[in-house]
Amino acid sequence: MKITNICIYHIQPRWMLLKVETDEGLAGWGEPTLEGKALVVEAAVKAFAEILIGEDPLRTEYIYQKMYRGGFYRGGAVICSAISGIEQALWDIKGKMLGVPVWQLLGGRCRDRIRMYAHVTPFADDPQEEEIRYWVKKRVADGFTALKTSMVAPPIRFIDTFSKMEDIVKRIAVMRETAGKDVDLAVDFHGRISPAMAPVLMKELEPFHLMFIEEPVLPENVDVMRKITASSVTPTAAGERLFTTFGFRELIEKQAVNVVQPDLCHCGGILQALKTAAMADNYYMAVAPHNPLGPVALAACLQVDTCIGNFVAQEHPTHAEGRDLGAGILKEPFVVKDGYIEIPQKPGLGFEVDEERMKESAYDGKWRNPILYFEEDGAMGEW
Repeated sequence: MKITNICIYHIQPRWMLLKVETDEGLAGWGEPTLEGKALVVEAAVKAFAEILIGEDPLRTEYIYQKMYRGGFYRGGAVICSAISGIEQALWDIKGKMLGVPVWQLLGGRCRDRIRMYAHVTPFADDPQEEEIRYWVKKRVADGFTALKTSMVAPPIRFIDTFSKMEDIVKRIAVMRETAGKDVDLAVDFHGRISPAMAPVLMKELEPFHLMFIEEPVLPENVDVMRKITASSVTPTAAGERLFTTFGFRELIEKQAVNVVQPDLCHCGGILQALKTAAMADNYYMAVAPHNPLGPVALAACLQVDTCIGNFVAQEHPTHAEGRDLGAGILKEPFVVKDGYIEIPQKPGLGFEVDEERMKESAYDGKWRNPILYFEEDGAMGEW
């Protein structure tokens, strides 16, 4: 079997899918979505395609090495996202050829279903109590037992006011009161909080017994992350902006967080996520794969979630129309029931793409992250 072509598809709202085709008719799908940089990643995928045409797609690790080590410059968000999507597609091909789901090739299942956590992020920049309560009640009524919010409204100054901190704490208090004690809550700081303010805010949030605080500070300085984690009784999580096992090594060895969050669209793909989970397991650290993206990314995550012992919960963007579960893209979208997704049983990544219907969602791939500024002085803030 030989790789003959790699096709790119830009799908609304901001996703990018790829299909690796072979001379035997088998094709595999992957998702190399990099928010705001889709066209740059597309160029990287096309560059890799030039050296992959003619290769045996079953040589998964060899092809990963060829992409990662074949250039003098390694790593980074763009290169690793391109590699991740291609690597996912290779596993999809291998599973389909062998007639088994990918998780069977990674050691077999450790559980019977995958716990999902839903997003609770009201649309208003300054959500009122009624809106927060509405979304929490809806998610709980839908069966979710774990919720995450990013209601740490940016931009936030390096040292901000008591009023700003108080607003954040009040929103989380409303979430906890509405959800009750049997629902796990997580809060995503999104790297918006400085090392000066993070311990203050985390201390104020301790009474709500959060599942974790995500990216309590920016991830570039592991020593700072470790210090912040040590300052709080609340578990911390990070990893969405780290790439390959090399990127996770220091975070794990220094036990700088309690929960590791590889993003399978960026970290290098399925096997890099599996290796990262094994590294974390040596330090009794948990894994909660990051995924605010599309259904192919979800499918890849589910394969890893199934077969690792230190799994916590799987992120679910919770689109109202179910597009993140595959509505309008997959012939049989994934189904969340009582807050869980059943273990995929179909070969490969466990889905079939409806290519004709998917074309209805095509767009030019241009999507940009918001860039925020402080009104007082026009300085740029963290999104």
